[in-house]
Amino acid sequence: MVSSVTDQELVRRCLDGDTRAFDTLVNTHQRVLYNVAVRMVHDAEAARDIVQVAFVKAYSRLDTYDPNHKFFSWIYRIMMNEALNHLARRKQCESIDDHDELTAPPVDPCNERDADRRSQAVEAALLRLSFDHRCIVILRHFVTMSYAEIAQALEIPEQKVKSRLFEARRRLGVLLAPWSSVS
Repeated sequence: MVSSVTDQELVRRCLDGDTRAFDTLVNTHQRVLYNVAVRMVHDAEAARDIVQVAFVKAYSRLDTYDPNHKFFSWIYRIMMNEALNHLARRKQCESIDDHDELTAPPVDPCNERDADRRSQAVEAALLRLSFDHRCIVILRHFVTMSYAEIAQALEIPEQKVKSRLFEARRRLGVLLAPWSSVS
């Protein structure tokens, strides 16, 4: 039997004392939040911690949630703030200049090792984007959200999503120019 209980209903039930309702919210949203977090901070363990802290904060502040908005948008913003805090604390311990993959010579794209290097180059290029641009690219291409869903999650107009995505793609193209001759 498929449940059609909304996130808003689960929040209400949780506020009424049903802690299992929050477990359902966690199970529903943790995977997407983790995928975004790991792409933002480029560290699986830190991403798990970020998502866990975001859910703990959401639970403790559940009474501040506005049911007129999507729960995912609310928890997403909490998670993004945690990711930003993590990045600020880390304060670029790893220098962006250490990402030599961006200047790697052209290679055979059919070769598995070369595919790994290409993937590393894309990851390094993503880290060089501004936080806003990186976020848009991740949500659109890795989480596969629609423009409307991204706009709602980030609480920005859909047109701004499109313009940020356009600029982020342009910037990625510049950063990945050494790989363009491989295609």
